[in-house]
Amino acid sequence: MSGMTDLQQMIRTLSPKMQQEDYVFCTVSGDLNDYVHLAPLATFIEQEGLTLVVSRQVAEHAGLSYEGIFRCITLTVHSSLEAVGLTAAFSAALAEQGISANVIAAYYHDHIFVPAGKAVQAMTVLQQLTQSA
Repeated sequence: MSGMTDLQQMIRTLSPKMQQEDYVFCTVSGDLNDYVHLAPLATFIEQEGLTLVVSRQVAEHAGLSYEGIFRCITLTVHSSLEAVGLTAAFSAALAEQGISANVIAAYYHDHIFVPAGKAVQAMTVLQQLTQSA
């Protein structure tokens, strides 16, 4: 199934859904195989180290340090990996309200990690964005 590419259609059908769990970003040294048992939601290998996105509970249990606590909002619209403008549209709307957006684009959906304390406000912003399209 191919994803949508029409920007206005994608915005109208964002259908944001917030996960109730708190997530954190951790940076660790070593190989991903050393951390698979933590069941990270996402990983990324950077020159400085391995980034893990894990639940706050998992990070605390494993003794991993982190700086912020985030909620994940999934845009359930199936956007194409080649779609243009969607990230710019929702990140601009969030930025206007002073909400940071750490975005992970997966095959079917975009996942926005926003500060946990602003998650409800972020949902409101995203819902208003869909209504304005």
